[in-house]
Amino acid sequence: MRALVLGGYGAVGAGIVAELRRRGEEALAAGRNPRLADVVVDLREPRSLAAALPGVDVVVNAAGAEDPTVAEAVTGAGAAFVDITATTGYVAALERLTPCAPVLLSVGLAPGLTNLLAAEVHGESPDTPIDIALLLGAGERHGEASTAWAYGLLGRGFRDPATGRRIRNYTLARHFVLPGQGPRRLYRADYSDQHVLTRDLGVAVRTYFGLDSGAATAALAALTWVPGASKAPRGLHPPGGDRWLAMARGRDGTTRWLGGRGQSRATAAIAATAARAAAGLPAGVHHLHRVLRLADLDVIGAQEAATECRRSRRD
Repeated sequence: MRALVLGGYGAVGAGIVAELRRRGEEALAAGRNPRLADVVVDLREPRSLAAALPGVDVVVNAAGAEDPTVAEAVTGAGAAFVDITATTGYVAALERLTPCAPVLLSVGLAPGLTNLLAAEVHGESPDTPIDIALLLGAGERHGEASTAWAYGLLGRGFRDPATGRRIRNYTLARHFVLPGQGPRRLYRADYSDQHVLTRDLGVAVRTYFGLDSGAATAALAALTWVPGASKAPRGLHPPGGDRWLAMARGRDGTTRWLGGRGQSRATAAIAATAARAAAGLPAGVHHLHRVLRLADLDVIGAQEAATECRRSRRD
């Protein structure tokens, strides 16, 4: 398989390239910087992307560019398209496409791993609403696109996928007891997983977010009420480590979770698995939980990033 990774020398993209190569695939890092890229691609110039597509089986978008015309160009050339986005509106726009090659979405930690965890809970308890808990390391240095995305949620709202209620990001706290973390207070955030899963599973799914630093999480909850906070400078990083944890919990207590260190590396491992799967899918738009199961991921072995996976059910 020949893969082209847009943003292939960034925080996540470089990991995707390395992981695909480790698994014996040909992977090319694409981007604007000729010193860092294997293939120079400027997404602002359609001809630049078109010139890079001949002979490519799958394109992974890790550049943070959210433009459906990129997916149309890729699939129009006959290649599969994989995107690690978590943005609800962009996912919805991609779902409206009628591509002549496969498009695979919900790829990463959230969405992605969270989709697979929720699908496992739903398989055991199909009638229970599901809460997703996502905890990311405040101390890990992310790419600019990822950081901008998280700050961009501040002060913004979204519709609850089950009720249609308008919700402001980083509000409506819920308490979770997280493995290795203890009791934590997490907040609603507009990750696309909850919207897709509520529709696909037929039960209410809600995503709650926090940082491993409780103080940093509380700061997000305060900043979301500050006008203009979403445009604040991005240079400062809150204190914290690099541990992450994703958990899906049914209201009856059925729980699945996976955690580790280094969310960028874990995202890269999941995206590499998704890229290999995408190349063999039929034309159309797919989500990870309809293509793979949790057992199909090579997060632990490939990354040495994930540390534990546990199952439990409260009587």
